[in-house]
Parts: sequence; C-alpha cells; structure tokens
Amino acid sequence: MPDGETKVIDALYRISSLLANTEDPRKALKVILQEVMTVLNPSSASISLVNPDSKCLEVEVSVGLPEHSDSMELPVGRGITGWAALHGKALVVGDVRKEPRYIPVRKAVRSEMAVPMEDGGNIIGVVNVDSEVVEAFDEASLKILTLLTNEATRVISKIWLIKQLRTKAKQLETLVNIGQRIVTKRTDSEVLESVTREAHKLINSHLSALFLLNPDKKSLRLHSMTGPEDLIPHDEDLSLDDSSVGAAIMRKKQIEVYDLAFTEEHHFVGLIQREGLVSMLSSPIIFDDEVIGVLNTYTAKPHRFNNDEKSIFATLASLGAIAIQNARLYGRVFATEEQLRRNEKLTTLGLLAAEIAHEIRNPLTVIKLLFDSLDLDFPAGDERHTDVQIISEKLDQLEQIVGRVLNFGKSNQGMHARFNLNRIVEETVQLIRLKAKQQQMLLSVENRDPNLIIDVNKGQIQQVLLNLILNATEAMSAGGEIKITTERTSPDAYGQSFARCTIRDTGCGIPADMQGAIFESFLSHRAGGTGLGLSISKRILKSHRGDIQLVSSDASGTVFSFTLPVEA
Repeated sequence: MPDGETKVIDALYRISSLLANTEDPRKALKVILQEVMTVLNPSSASISLVNPDSKCLEVEVSVGLPEHSDSMELPVGRGITGWAALHGKALVVGDVRKEPRYIPVRKAVRSEMAVPMEDGGNIIGVVNVDSEVVEAFDEASLKILTLLTNEATRVISKIWLIKQLRTKAKQLETLVNIGQRIVTKRTDSEVLESVTREAHKLINSHLSALFLLNPDKKSLRLHSMTGPEDLIPHDEDLSLDDSSVGAAIMRKKQIEVYDLAFTEEHHFVGLIQREGLVSMLSSPIIFDDEVIGVLNTYTAKPHRFNNDEKSIFATLASLGAIAIQNARLYGRVFATEEQLRRNEKLTTLGLLAAEIAHEIRNPLTVIKLLFDSLDLDFPAGDERHTDVQIISEKLDQLEQIVGRVLNFGKSNQGMHARFNLNRIVEETVQLIRLKAKQQQMLLSVENRDPNLIIDVNKGQIQQVLLNLILNATEAMSAGGEIKITTERTSPDAYGQSFARCTIRDTGCGIPADMQGAIFESFLSHRAGGTGLGLSISKRILKSHRGDIQLVSSDASGTVFSFTLPVEA
C-alpha cells in the first residue's frame, strides 16, 4: 500500500476514534485539523463554522494563520471559503492571484482548497487549506481533503449530538431543581424574584426581567430584573400597544426579537441602551388560560434563540405561573385559617359568656326573690325608699342583661339547611390541601355513600372538620397521611340512620393520660394550642343532634369519628 494511502487511512481512523476519546467539539476540531496538516502538508489550514445568528463563517481553529484571523467573520458567499459554504461544493484554486473571489488573509498564500462540511443537507462549516506554492493541490488532493472533511463532519455532528443530549438532560435536571426551589417560596414577591433569577441562570443571558399584567389589562409593570450583579432596581411600565412584549401577552404566544433597536419604541429604551441589550425572548406567564405576566430574557449581542432554548424558557414560565398561583392560594388559605381561628375564639368567648350568664342567673334569681320577699317599704321622704327602688331597678337590669347574653348564645337554627356531607368534606379538603402539601402529607377522601343528606349549619360542620384535620397536621410535623371516610350507619332502634365521618392520621398520637378528657375546654398538650378545638367541636355536634368520639390513638396514629342524623 502506498505511503500516502496509509497516511489517509490512519488519519481517518484517528478522526473516527475521536467519538470514543473526547466530548469537547473544539478539542476534536483541533485534532482533525492536525490530521489534515499531516496528510496534505499545507502551509496553513483552518476550520470555520457557520454562526446561526450572524450567518457568517467564523474561524474556530487554525494553524499557520495570523492571530487576528480567529476574530474574523466572513459572510457566507464571500471569498473562496464563503463560496464553498454557499454552494455546498468543494473548490481548488491553483493560483489565488488569478481568482477574483479570493480574500487575502496571509500575503504568502498562492493556492487554496476549501471543502464544505455538510450535515443532513445543511452546511455547518468549511475546511480550508493554503499553500505558498502555486498549483500545490490537484484533484487528488481535493478528494483526500473531501474524504477527511466528510469523516470529520460525521464525527463532529455526533459529538455535538451527544453534547446536546447531555445539555438537555442537564436542563431537565435544572428545571426539576428550579421547580423544587420555586415552590418553597410562600409569597408573591419571593416567587417572582426567584423565577427571574432562575431565568437568568438557565438561559445564561445578560439580563432577565419579569413583568406583571396590571389590573387594567392594558399595561405591564416591571416586578423584578436580574443581571450580572443579581437583582437590578428599576421601575418601568410598558403599554401593551407600545412594546413588542405586548404581542406575547395579546397573542398568548412566545415571541423573539432579534434586534431590539428596530422594534422597541419610547418605552424601556433607556435601559436597553444603558445595558447594551440586543436580542430578546419573551414568554407569557399563563395559568388556566389567564395571562399573569411575561418573562423576558435579553442578550448583549445578536442571538437567534434555538428551539431548545425557547422550549425550556417556556417551561420555566409555566413553572413560574404555577408557583405564583400556589403562593397566592397559600396566602388565601393562611388568611382563611387565621379567620377561622379568630372565629373559633369568638365562638368560645360566646359560649363562655353564655355559661357565665347562666351561672349568674340562678343566684340573681334567688337574690331578686329574697329582696322582693323583704317587702321593704319606707316613707316617701326616707332616703332608703329611693335606695330600695334603685336596687330593684338594677336587679331587673341585670336580669335583662343575662337574658340577652343567653339569647345571643343560642344556636341560630335559621342558619340550618340541607347539605350533602360528602360535599362539605370535599370543600373543606379543597381549603386545606395546600397546607397538607406544604407539610408533605397525603390527604385522601373515600365516600362510601354518595347521598348523605344532613340538616346542619354548614359553617359549623366545616369548623369541626377543620379542627380535626388541623389537629392531625399538627401531630405529623414530619409528614404523613390523613384519610377521611364518609359512610351511612345502620338504622338505630328508632329507625334513624346517621352519617359518619372518620378522620385517620399517622401522627404521634394523644398521650394516654389525656385521652379521657380531650373534649374538655382549654385542655391541650401542644405548645401554642388553645385546648378549645375539640371542646367546641363537641358542642357544635351536640347542638346538631350528633356526637364525636375518639376511636383510637397510639404511636401509629389517631382516629376520630363524628356522626350526624341523615335526613330522609
């Protein structure tokens, strides 16, 4: 075998072996160029790749060229290299001084070859070799360079593909981590700032910003902006009609702007100029088909965002929408829970007032009867006559006050209506589900009878359910499971059936020495507990002709069950 053929075969083998030896495209290109130099022995050589943003050829690796050549950009179509890229054809020039397409890079060059790198019908670059000798290359040389270039293109494409797959896997992992970090934020502001930061890191852009849609639905307000130095303080309002961002809002679609200088009008121009922003990718933040705002990322040089970048950015915007909505729901749940706690205290205060009034009424009645039986009658001019009248009036006034308190403390039967217990349970679970999720608890419901109609004060029964569920969450600080079961009991001796609701948790249980008194007021073994929830629940159910009981409680969990009469 001739020595030249051996060199070519060895070079092809070493180029092919790059797939197993490196995952760095630039390192592979250097090895490929060195193999080209070894086989063809040119004076200089280079591999230029097409920049998808500028559509220009940029020298990626070179040997023997001036240092400034690495920063050169050659439009596709210009020069011998550009011609090869535009037409997708190999070209050999015996004397560059007679070639009008030649653009001199090194004065000593006399002949040149250029072979395009074609992958799947697309020209991704050009391999170029030069010589200081006229007619240094012939058709055989061109065939060898073409053979080496084709193998190099195959290898580089595979390396790029592997790199892209690894990048996608890394991006997916990053998105999962971002989602976990975002959902831990509890306030709108924390979530929005976190989404903006993650957008900046994920796309590796110069600057990212998050705008919220104002209530008028006609303008956007900048909430947070992140750059190289983290959050950037800036106030900005954008009219949907005056900014290209408005198109993302109104069309509910992602938009890309290649050059902001030609699209943005008077809004935001100051920041664009100050930060040197050039290209923008904008994704609407949408939840349940409602636009919340828009997430933007900006580059400091012209850039066309590829499909992967657009897809991952849109996914981040979707994660942000979910996190924002969750934060708002958390706020509502916590506000509702606080309101329920306040209502619980007010209910307790009313019950205590009624109990005190009831206790006062008995001795007050005795005092009034005894005072009347004394038949104290003094002359009209005697001061004691006036005192007796005042005492009698004040006793009547006290009796009226006690009566008003007792009447106020009575349950309002007018608030009763017919409800399906299953529906009340579902609504209560809906209210508490985010708190359960926050504490990593599994909350499930099993309805064994779909038609459990009860005549109740709905708000009070929900209060009972909330008391029991919240108590269960307090007993499972490290997570666990809460299961709610509804069913119909068999008719009792009077033919009355009851709707039974059972709440099971996997918490730490109630201390054995407290289980017999858990329905007493102000009894609690938890720090910060009021000891009123179960007492109030007991009274509410009693007023509805129902009852509640502790079924079991130990280290494996606690089970409560309450019943209410089922309406025919």
